[in-house]
Amino acid sequence: MSSDDPERLERLEQAVGRLPLMTREIFLARRVDGLSYAEIAELTGLSERQVERQMARAIARLVRLVDDEPLRRWERLLPW
Repeated sequence: MSSDDPERLERLEQAVGRLPLMTREIFLARRVDGLSYAEIAELTGLSERQVERQMARAIARLVRLVDDEPLRRWERLLPW
């Protein structure tokens, strides 16, 4: 996401705040703190697969809440 779109950045921040607590913590641990799925799984007591599912849910929800054109821009939120 470009930092030259403050309105979109604000929508993203609000959308992250609306995620369910566990999903938000997992999303932020991965995207902000740079933890691996294995590290997050260890910290949360979830399996790596459960962490992956939570990330997928977070990304899907954020795309719906933030992006004006989700079918064209969803890949920006993917970790790879």
